[in-house]
Amino acid sequence: MWKINCLKTEKPKYMKFLRLGSKGKEIPAIVDSENNYRDLSSLIDDFKPINLNFDTINKINNLDISKLPIISKDQRIGSCINKPGKFIAIGLNYSDHAKETGAKTPTEPIVFMKATSSICGPNDEIEIPKGSTKLDWEVELAFVVGKEVKNISEQDAPKHILGYCIVNDVSEREWQIEKLGQWTKGKSGDTFGPTGPYLVTKEEINDINNLNLTTKINDKTMQSGNTKNMIFNTNFILSYLSKFMSLQPGDLITTGTPAGVGMGMKPQVFLKSGDILKLTIDSLGEQTSKAVSK
Repeated sequence: MWKINCLKTEKPKYMKFLRLGSKGKEIPAIVDSENNYRDLSSLIDDFKPINLNFDTINKINNLDISKLPIISKDQRIGSCINKPGKFIAIGLNYSDHAKETGAKTPTEPIVFMKATSSICGPNDEIEIPKGSTKLDWEVELAFVVGKEVKNISEQDAPKHILGYCIVNDVSEREWQIEKLGQWTKGKSGDTFGPTGPYLVTKEEINDINNLNLTTKINDKTMQSGNTKNMIFNTNFILSYLSKFMSLQPGDLITTGTPAGVGMGMKPQVFLKSGDILKLTIDSLGEQTSKAVSK
């Protein structure tokens, strides 16, 4: 169980961050050792790219967390980061998922972009857009860059990862696959990127390559996987991406999903209005959202 030591003379090893409040008015917070939400707005105004770095982590380390105001848990939880510069995704990164979709197992990461406007809170409603008939779910481990990255080795990658979170890579399969062009248009609708609830620093996690991931739809388990089955791990992905583009603090990278998506089922199953989605990843919390027609 994680703990935060609140004495100034000792730095807390483990931290979970989140953002609380109505959409567009969220404030940054930290979870204390008694699972209270503590207001960090006296130190930073938001978890946005300018603040998503190791200097901010060090400043928070030096705070007496117990002196910060407690925030009610009745408030909405927003996405754990705000307005990243990039939202990058990796496709078909679990061999069982590649198999269920009829795709070949990739020999190097498949990279695509999601619009940053798709990001929403972990428990916000997921919109089924007008004309959508094949809306699907994908529970994924994501990580946030904490330091400028360009052309680094896999061994140096951990020094540039600020923390981890859950992303639901919501996907409209007709728009992604059956329409011509790249995957982006099937991945970028408003609310197609529920993120959080927590941004968890890497010290919180014993083994990032051994976390269970699950998705339940209306209490029925659809996805049950483990990050040990990723084809390319987070360090490899960060190193790989850095060879093609520079990455900046706050950039969000989501790393693929295990088997159990709707398009892989026989017959296929897609989200309908009223469906309740529950996504969990060990150490990273839980998302609960509702699909609604728009």
